[in-house]
Amino acid sequence: MKSFIASMAVAGLMVAGTAMAVDMPADGKAKCGSCHAIDKKVVGPAWKDVAAKYKGNKDAEKTLIANITKGGQFGWKMANMPPKGLGASDAQIAALAKFIVELK
Repeated sequence: MKSFIASMAVAGLMVAGTAMAVDMPADGKAKCGSCHAIDKKVVGPAWKDVAAKYKGNKDAEKTLIANITKGGQFGWKMANMPPKGLGASDAQIAALAKFIVELK
């Protein structure tokens, strides 16, 4: 019985760990992953920090789309981000902005 309870606890932790893990979309990794990470500053800010900056802003997604498209610093102390990062399409930028806004 003890081994069954231990097995269930381990299984529960594995599922919880999987549910909590967040990975950036493939396009985000390919186009932005060399300068950004989800939870740590690389060259540019962590996407969780960007999400926190825009939390509660009803236009956050539109603002991020515009910022990623035009490039710049956006109030962060970093090198200028090039327009459209490494050549992301409008659809990739929209998907990434939505992903960032939805980060917790």
